Amino acid sequence: MLTSRVISPSFLPLSPPASTSSSSFSSLKTILSPFLAKTQLSYTRSSRMASSLTARAAAKKLENADELIDSVETFIFDCDGVIWKGDKLIEGVPETLDMLRSKGKRLVFVTNNSTKSRKQYGKKFETLGLSVNEEEIFASSFAAAAYLQSIDFPKDKKVYVIGEDGILKELELAGFQYLGGPTDGDKKIELKPGFLMEHDHNVGAVVVGFDRYFNYYKIQYGTLCIRENPGCLFIATNRDAVTHLTDAQEWAGGGSMVGAIRGSTQKEPLVVGKPSTFMMDYLSNKFGISKSQICMVGDRLDTDILFGQNGGCKTLLVLSGVTSLETLQSPDNSIQPDFYTSKIADFLSLKAATV
Repeated sequence: MLTSRVISPSFLPLSPPASTSSSSFSSLKTILSPFLAKTQLSYTRSSRMASSLTARAAAKKLENADELIDSVETFIFDCDGVIWKGDKLIEGVPETLDMLRSKGKRLVFVTNNSTKSRKQYGKKFETLGLSVNEEEIFASSFAAAAYLQSIDFPKDKKVYVIGEDGILKELELAGFQYLGGPTDGDKKIELKPGFLMEHDHNVGAVVVGFDRYFNYYKIQYGTLCIRENPGCLFIATNRDAVTHLTDAQEWAGGGSMVGAIRGSTQKEPLVVGKPSTFMMDYLSNKFGISKSQICMVGDRLDTDILFGQNGGCKTLLVLSGVTSLETLQSPDNSIQPDFYTSKIADFLSLKAATV
């Protein structure tokens, strides 16, 4: 059974953070302070939450979209499997987003994919013909850097990155030193008698995200840092089992990289992406909105829907991504959203039944 990793408020100092080149990071603690002062932050799936989900009523098929739309102020959308698959836009997305904006709804896009920074995701939205502001995008790459900022991670310490360019760019914006990433993708270890692999003893955190250039060198380097550097943090952007690299099939996700490091270190990671409440708390405080006025829309039960439920939001599962109706309705599934529908474009067609 999965247990929760809980960080007490004493580990999250509330003093003003060091200034950085990004206003988003410099205001982070101001935004999160009211929450941190009152409660504890949980960064992985809680076994207590999972057991309580068995009492939830079965998800209802969405039949009156207007009623759901009118009941909330903000829609948080996952991206992969909801807005696009790979580099292909899902049918009806532009019209749906335009309709929601015309009704005065705030739209936020949250993704566990750490391969891009918020700025890079902004360019992807633009390439797909969608007008989305960078301030409306929250990727797990940003969440990793924001978490380090929130705990006053020492600027003289380094971060070893098992992941791609998105994490590096967000760490740079936050003013952190880093090593690793794609540049270690071609490195190999020559295993010969007496060989000892050296590592930087000034690494204070290892951040693991999705990495198409994952190799044994990275596994060993990250393992050495976590096991041998006193107090070194093990941070995961997410534990997604699969992801959509193309629209043709599912591909092994960031959880496979995280799992390798968990296996070699025998330590649980601190997860900052969904279903952790870190980004939900950040968004709620940043925009000043009640979580009961948010609807989380996603295609994954164990990340998107659990993310919304952990945050106290309404939840809508779309069947355009990884979750099938058979999986949702399986007796083995205990995670039930409030509603489900085939795709977000159903917002345009599903109206209240006339009497």
